[in-house]
Amino acid sequence: MSLKKISHFELVEKLGEGGMGVVYKAFDTRLKRFVALKSLARHIAHHPHFRKRFFNEAQAAATLNHRTYNNL
Repeated sequence: MSLKKISHFELVEKLGEGGMGVVYKAFDTRLKRFVALKSLARHIAHHPHFRKRFFNEAQAAATLNHRTYNNL
């Protein structure tokens, strides 16, 4: 059951929330796998410092390849 669809991601459930945004378990319909999808909070989305931090975090996470993460 999908909560919402964003682009080619179907949000399955909310995993957590913090100062920078919300993390969801989502299904990538193109790659046919579950992923963690993080959205940046609106109040900081246009701030250059936080956008850079968010991008750096995404780059670091993209380098991970572990069987645990593949089965979110």
